[in-house]
Formats: sequence, C-alpha cells, structure tokens
Amino acid sequence: MQANVGNIDRIIRIVIGLALIGATLIGAIGAWGWIGLVPLLTGIFSRCPAYKLVGLNTCSLKR
Repeated sequence: MQANVGNIDRIIRIVIGLALIGATLIGAIGAWGWIGLVPLLTGIFSRCPAYKLVGLNTCSLKR
C-alpha cells in the first residue's frame, strides 16, 4: 500500500491525535478521546484507508 497522505496532512493528523490523547490523559475529555489514535497512526504511517476508499491522495509523490 502506497502513501496517500501528504506532509501537511500528516502534521495536522499527528497534532490532532496527540491533542486528543493528551486531553484524555489529563481528564479534560472522556474516554472518546482515545479516537485520537486513528489520526495519529494514519499520520505516522502516511496511509489512510478512508482516502483509499474515496480515491483521495494528498501525497505529492508520483506513482
């Protein structure tokens, strides 16, 4: 599976994921904050299954 998440998209996903997880750990939000693992992991691995399903690609690399 090739990367389909670009650099800016990756940074945004990682920041949002860490923010949600951090807020959960300090008790600011409930357990639903663990959903932050999804954007965190898709940002780290540069692959988004949802993008694949709808045919999106924000990665600037040529295939």
